[in-house]
Amino acid sequence: MRYIPHTNEEIQAMLKSQGKRSIDELFQSIPDSLIQNEPLKLPAAMDEMTLLHHMESLAGENHTLSRSRSCLGGGVYRHYIPSAVGDLIRRSEFLTPYTPYQPEIAQGTLQVMFEFQTMVAEMYGMEVANASLYDGSTALAEAVLMARRIGKNRKTVLIPLAIHPEYRQVVQTILQGFGDHLVETPYAANGGIDRGSLNDYLNEDLAACIIPYPNFFGIVEETRDIIEKVHAAGGLVIFCVQEPLSLGLFESPGAYGADIVCGEGQSLGLSPSFGGPFVGLFASKNEFVRQMPGRLCGMTTDSKGRRGFVLTLSTREQHIRREKATSNICTNQALCATQMTIYLSLLGKQGFKKLAELNWQKAEYAKQKLAAVPGVRLTHPESATFNEFVLTLPRPADTVLSELRKSGFDGGIPLERWYRSLHHCLLVNVTELNSKEDIDALAVELKGALQS
Repeated sequence: MRYIPHTNEEIQAMLKSQGKRSIDELFQSIPDSLIQNEPLKLPAAMDEMTLLHHMESLAGENHTLSRSRSCLGGGVYRHYIPSAVGDLIRRSEFLTPYTPYQPEIAQGTLQVMFEFQTMVAEMYGMEVANASLYDGSTALAEAVLMARRIGKNRKTVLIPLAIHPEYRQVVQTILQGFGDHLVETPYAANGGIDRGSLNDYLNEDLAACIIPYPNFFGIVEETRDIIEKVHAAGGLVIFCVQEPLSLGLFESPGAYGADIVCGEGQSLGLSPSFGGPFVGLFASKNEFVRQMPGRLCGMTTDSKGRRGFVLTLSTREQHIRREKATSNICTNQALCATQMTIYLSLLGKQGFKKLAELNWQKAEYAKQKLAAVPGVRLTHPESATFNEFVLTLPRPADTVLSELRKSGFDGGIPLERWYRSLHHCLLVNVTELNSKEDIDALAVELKGALQS
């Protein structure tokens, strides 16, 4: 999109049409505390050659860590993406399709969406999935809103502290003004949901209980007891999956009896890319399909019996439902959803399972090696985990991480950022990109960092 600045004459004409005398008057609703009254301290303008040289000099100061020496996770995961994925997604027929308003000229886009929905439904073990949302956090917020619509007068929503903290923050922000009673439930000593904290809310006001799977600590817990109690109270169960690769190894949410499943799909073929873009996944039981946000693509046949694809359900503000419509996620993450579909198609069901097993094995090996370092212990030794786990260190995690970076390792995420009581705890992530040699070297460097 071109940037063409307005002339003074155009600015005055626009102000006059609004009955304003100046730009300051036009934006007078902005608080004074937010207004920059002094010019920004920027260097003088440069010509193109000088600017390019300056940018190259700045880029030369970057220090890049090896992918195999990074243990960062926490909802954004590094996995190997086959070269074929990038080649295919850059083809014009995949790169350019947008919103399929006219099915007769958008069959390719609609079919990709249908295949995407099918893969998500199978992966989650659910009956129906939509054509994607923005990301995992907003998908969770949509799941809560959906449970609220289904529950009608029910208001209480139980959200565990062990879920991704930023997901929880997004839900709290989006649900402001809806009158929902969001109850944060604590985690137990094993890192899972504290069962006792649920008892006071298992009543006729319970709309939903959220179950992270795995949770932010990487823990995959058995929750059939919780599901039975929530269903007995008339509430819905929402599973939130931030690392979908775990479903290649652990039982699907649908098999547990989930009513709604949502989560993030970034780890399935999308690069972390400094934090986005992501792709939100969403599925539910078929009985709730009319309350799902976004839109659904369906497969049908035309008057001549030929297979075709159409938008089966979509809710837009100009459609008949108007104010009763569900969330209008129309500009969905089509390109990201297509890339995920290509990745899963290349991986296949057996490849998906084998990759999950490889990730679990490498993380388990890392657990043993790192927990064997003097002074280090596993925070939740009895809990099953996938890809990531928490270590308790004898020193503050930030200090240890600073030492590890000197050796070229990004050792994980300090949990004190979200949990004040866990200032000595480190969230470590290991995937197929972490070699055995680098895990061994990390254990040696961790020992040295603790002794320095």
